[in-house]
Amino acid sequence: MKRQIAIPRQMSLITPEIVNPFVHKIHLSFMQKIQVVFMSVFVVPIRLLMIFTCLILAWMLAKASLAFRSKEEQDKPIKGWRKTLFHKTIMNLGRAICFFYGFQNVKVKGEPVGSDVAPMLVCAPHSTFMDAFVIFYCSTLPSSLSRKENSALPILGSLIEYTQPLYVQREDPNSRKNIMKEMTRRAKTMGEWPQIIIFPEGTCTNRSCLIGFKQGAFYPGVPVQPVCIRYQNSLDTYTWTWEGPGAFTCLWLSLCQFHNKLELEFLPVYNPNEEEKQDPTLYASNVRKKMAENLGIPFTDHTYDDVRLMQKAAMLNLPHTAGLIEFQKLHSKLGISFDQMNELLDQFGAISQKDKGSITLGEFAAYLGVPVSPALEEMFSLYDRNGSETIDFREYIIGLSLISQPVNNDDTLKLAFQLFDNGDKGYITQAELTEILSNAFGMDDLDVEKLFQEVNINKDDKITFDEFKKYAVTKPEYAKLFMTYQELKKVLSTNESSDSHLS
Repeated sequence: MKRQIAIPRQMSLITPEIVNPFVHKIHLSFMQKIQVVFMSVFVVPIRLLMIFTCLILAWMLAKASLAFRSKEEQDKPIKGWRKTLFHKTIMNLGRAICFFYGFQNVKVKGEPVGSDVAPMLVCAPHSTFMDAFVIFYCSTLPSSLSRKENSALPILGSLIEYTQPLYVQREDPNSRKNIMKEMTRRAKTMGEWPQIIIFPEGTCTNRSCLIGFKQGAFYPGVPVQPVCIRYQNSLDTYTWTWEGPGAFTCLWLSLCQFHNKLELEFLPVYNPNEEEKQDPTLYASNVRKKMAENLGIPFTDHTYDDVRLMQKAAMLNLPHTAGLIEFQKLHSKLGISFDQMNELLDQFGAISQKDKGSITLGEFAAYLGVPVSPALEEMFSLYDRNGSETIDFREYIIGLSLISQPVNNDDTLKLAFQLFDNGDKGYITQAELTEILSNAFGMDDLDVEKLFQEVNINKDDKITFDEFKKYAVTKPEYAKLFMTYQELKKVLSTNESSDSHLS
């Protein structure tokens, strides 16, 4: 029999408004294709020549500014003639590069402030390598985070070094800690060092929302100036994210635009309160809310970890979107680590339809090795949070954490074991397992035998409580299924008793 149940739903775990911020497609009309051909032949070569010329000039000035510095000078901010003679010219050459790239009139709103007012610049949404152009419209050239290997790149290496970046050394396990330490040291000088520019989302999106901000820019607890980035062309050739056109395609198609429209809005400086200074997560969240309001877009709890899960889903021949679960939210609400999520995705992939990335009732039953029954249907509906009659990966994780795991405890397992163990012998025979499972779930003898062999690790024709418990840990759904069956049985018994009294 079926019963009406109130399905619990936590508002904090509802599906995000933007399901996939990591996908972007470019669809060119016939006339736009003609434009690409025309620009590629007649305009883009000239643009590239002018960009290269500006890069060479900027490189020469950067090399001159960095020349003959002592070891002591290399550990200090660039000052004196090294900055006075070259800094403004290099910034203007950077703007010239933007111009020749097609950004002829970058619109700047708000007032960029110096590092003495806001040591940190936080820019969002981050959707393309072209976001780096923002550095040429700040009050002075800001420093950034860069891989140490980039300093050896021809031409670009010297330009990067001129900005005095914070170098990340991936081979050093303490690199992250050292970066945070140096970032805090520079920020606390309030004006001595250049501003540090950070893209706190940590990866590129399609600008449909703001995903989770990393704590790095907010860890020092100093004022930050948020910068909102808007690309305003009707044809978006800029977005370079995980599912869509590659970097070269974006670069070339953007060069083929007649005019690229970019707006940079420098918001008022955000001064953290005492609580935010002590809690970088809160600080980052509040700044993100301000920026999302200004941009007029929602924010979600997707992070780079969702990208990693998305790539893992593709490896399992699941749709990319199967891995998009708002990892940070589920991690904070349910306490599940990334490694655990990875394991659950493997498990989910073994159960689900390969083409749809979801689990049907039939597949759920096959995974548990039981026929479809009222108890299984009720349990399935608890997992199926949106009533789609399928379970996606996000629903599967939440269902395991909030529905199955809480009842998969020693008390429930002991009660279930006692139900099977006729005579309190301390073990369960195959005949006892067959009798209960046949009556409760309609399982045939072959399915019961298969299940018995899986649980009976010692292969001694009897299941001990330890074996029973070990198997239950691997499939916590059994505990919930058993409890649901027991509850339905009580309801049926109560109804029959009421009917007998009425008659």
